[in-house]
Amino acid sequence: MPTTNVLLVFADQMRRQAMGCAGNAQVRTPHLDRLAAEGTRFTRACANAPVCTPSRGSLLTGLYPARHGALVNDVPIRTDVRSMGQVFRDAGYAAGYVGKWHLDGAPRDKFTPTGPRRLGFDDCWAVHNCTHAYLDTFYYADSPEPIFIDGYEPEHQTELARDFVRGRAAGPWCLAVSYGTPHDPYDKVPERWKALYDPADIALRPNVPPEAAEAARRDLAGYYAHVTALDEFVGRLMATLEETGQADRTLVVFTSDHGDMHGSQGRIRKQKPWEESIGIPLLARLPGTVPAGRTTDALIGIVDLLPTILGLAGLDGAETMQGRDLSAAVTGHGVGADDVLLANPVAIDDGKDRPGWWGLRTPRHTYARTLDGPWLLYDNEADPYQMSNLAGDAGSADLVRDLDRRLKRRLDEIGDAMLPWPDTIRSSGLVRQWNARERHLHGDGARLLKE
Repeated sequence: MPTTNVLLVFADQMRRQAMGCAGNAQVRTPHLDRLAAEGTRFTRACANAPVCTPSRGSLLTGLYPARHGALVNDVPIRTDVRSMGQVFRDAGYAAGYVGKWHLDGAPRDKFTPTGPRRLGFDDCWAVHNCTHAYLDTFYYADSPEPIFIDGYEPEHQTELARDFVRGRAAGPWCLAVSYGTPHDPYDKVPERWKALYDPADIALRPNVPPEAAEAARRDLAGYYAHVTALDEFVGRLMATLEETGQADRTLVVFTSDHGDMHGSQGRIRKQKPWEESIGIPLLARLPGTVPAGRTTDALIGIVDLLPTILGLAGLDGAETMQGRDLSAAVTGHGVGADDVLLANPVAIDDGKDRPGWWGLRTPRHTYARTLDGPWLLYDNEADPYQMSNLAGDAGSADLVRDLDRRLKRRLDEIGDAMLPWPDTIRSSGLVRQWNARERHLHGDGARLLKE
């Protein structure tokens, strides 16, 4: 029987730069900093599809969105794909899930019954499909009767997770803890954390233009308050592992589904190919297996995380996944990926200002294109804040052609033909699911496709 427990903790919309251990002296994250010091921190972890539902689906299945079916927010994931919960459950683990799900389609407050729609997380289920009402909300367990939360949602979720850990000290177990924070609304955070950050004191990244500065400072103050609260909750989880004697036999992975622009490039939130949107925190700790105090610039995408976790836990199952087992890069005995495939083929919500795009993050460059041709090219070594777009420079023409060919090869590998968004939905067999989403969320403004 395997003995390595797995605790996967992931935030929503937490960008890579929002930790003290990542060089951000403004935000207070002592527990995440300690986790980094006791394990390995990745400086180039990326969200392949930087928006909630597609990214969460990839994290839990090791598949790209077109394969797992949750191609856009509020379209349900397929139930015939192998998931984290199923793989660990079938290996004899108790598999539980606490927090935001966002993989069961619309409406966002629906109850997910016991069965295939829970993707194998059968031992514990304390879930709200999708809500960001952090101070006034509820969740479901095994009954369609909602369980209302008194107080701050992430704090309550932490206590549920701690109860799970205490009750299964014999192991092995796999628990996913999915926080909705620091996703907006940024001001829905208790005062004791909010008081730590004054918008006037927030320093912005150099790529935030003056016209976006005031809003960015205001939002970041609340965002950092959410992050510091989340950091405290990670500390509570780690303390519970230590108190129950499980800290040295539990693989702890901390990450996020995508980042948040916060005014960089004059943009907000996600669905963008810039580092603030695609860049995610990634910390891993397992004494005796994962080196302590190590920082690596190895490339890794969210789609690679489940195969990598399976590799670290010594379990089979990654062979059917599209992501790569990069566990050797975590243990310090191998390298990361040559590139990370990026895509947002169907633009929704905050991403409607830009049509569908596809791209690559390589060790040095970020490249993105639309159906009209090359859009962005950055040399991230020479230009870490991505302030000089080289896509139209004559001197970069050969590099653009090379990256474009490389991108198309990678897309061919996963069966993405780079189609207009309606054709992407049709080719994925998701017209019915898309129309249900649109009718529910947008009513008379729905963008319906012919079934």
